[in-house]
Amino acid sequence: MKVTSTLRYARISPQKTRLIIDMIRGSNVLQAMKLVQFLPQKAAKIVRKILDSAVANAENNFGLDIDDLKVTQAFVNEAPTLKRFRARAKGRGTRILKRNSHITIEISDE
Repeated sequence: MKVTSTLRYARISPQKTRLIIDMIRGSNVLQAMKLVQFLPQKAAKIVRKILDSAVANAENNFGLDIDDLKVTQAFVNEAPTLKRFRARAKGRGTRILKRNSHITIEISDE
């Protein structure tokens, strides 16, 4: 049975989040949880929460055993970007792009 958990509009760039997601894709859920627990990046903390949510969904909604679960799919899509301006020299402005992410993790017992 496939169980998904999604976080939308996460305030972190997809490029930074993909580095963490690529580490856990295809691994056992318990190993993935241990891995992201000790990584220092901000994205690791966010991914850990989504992974915990997916495991809780599998346990409570479908009665699956945690030991059998595996991360089958994990991906990050780009969310709408916040566009801001910063003052520069001679009265000009520079555009600052604050990127957001949609993060999805799918776990399965197969």
